[in-house]
Amino acid sequence: MSRHSVAGGASKRPSFFQRIKSFCFSSSSPDTGKGRSKSSSKKISHGFQLVEGKSGHDMEDYHFAEYRKIKNHELGLFAIFDGHLGDRVPSYLKDNLFQNILQEPHFWEDPKIAIKNAYKSTDRFILENSMQMGPGGSTAVTAIVIDGKDLWVANIGDSRAVVCERGSANQLTVDHEPHTERRRIEKQGGFVTTLPGDVPRVNGQLAVARAFGDQSLKAHLSSDPDVRHVPIDATIEFVILASDGLWKVMDNQEAVDLVKHIKDPQAAAKRLTTEALTRKSKDDISCIVIRFG
Repeated sequence: MSRHSVAGGASKRPSFFQRIKSFCFSSSSPDTGKGRSKSSSKKISHGFQLVEGKSGHDMEDYHFAEYRKIKNHELGLFAIFDGHLGDRVPSYLKDNLFQNILQEPHFWEDPKIAIKNAYKSTDRFILENSMQMGPGGSTAVTAIVIDGKDLWVANIGDSRAVVCERGSANQLTVDHEPHTERRRIEKQGGFVTTLPGDVPRVNGQLAVARAFGDQSLKAHLSSDPDVRHVPIDATIEFVILASDGLWKVMDNQEAVDLVKHIKDPQAAAKRLTTEALTRKSKDDISCIVIRFG
């Protein structure tokens, strides 16, 4: 992704593993799939598609989609992680963030507090192990569906969750852009720049005000997520989780209108990523569509 602005240095020849990764995950070979809940009473299905962008770097996006039975509850766990300056941080998040959330002692009593605590403790771990994880970071949007009745969405950065309710798009997340958090950033000793032809950036570098990792900017960044709870009833049709590679070229209602008549969520995710490519999105494009009922 182009979220980081970094001074140039000597180019390095790709390693053998980087060449293999580039071959396996090129934009001509999207990562795609589908799944559904095991519960017969609460029908939830999802589909996903991830497409590598054309920004001149390896794929830095990851997704997570899994159903788990815990304490007689069925959980649907979904996420998009959009990395910058490497894939180590989003890769770690894919493997660990939900585990950290579910291990919070008060998850079942207060999911909002548990999610906030897990986001912050996960970020601390990433920073404490920055020698292994590198200088990069990641945005995140996560969704937890509990027993097909309750949806908990959280995010840091500009990956987004949009719900279709009675055919209308409702954005559940907040795009954490630097200009909207300028006062907090400046209070913490940072600054926000907006150069001609560019987007606002924290200290002239990062185009989001909240993220996991990014140790060099962490004094001015936040890892505090916005968290929303949505009761799932008959009016809630589906949710789109996607990285900014989609939202840079498509608004919320356009995305909903494009797929609201597509019942197969994998086909819907494919339709969204294909349209983003048609609209010349050059960023990595990651998308999960979750359908209810």
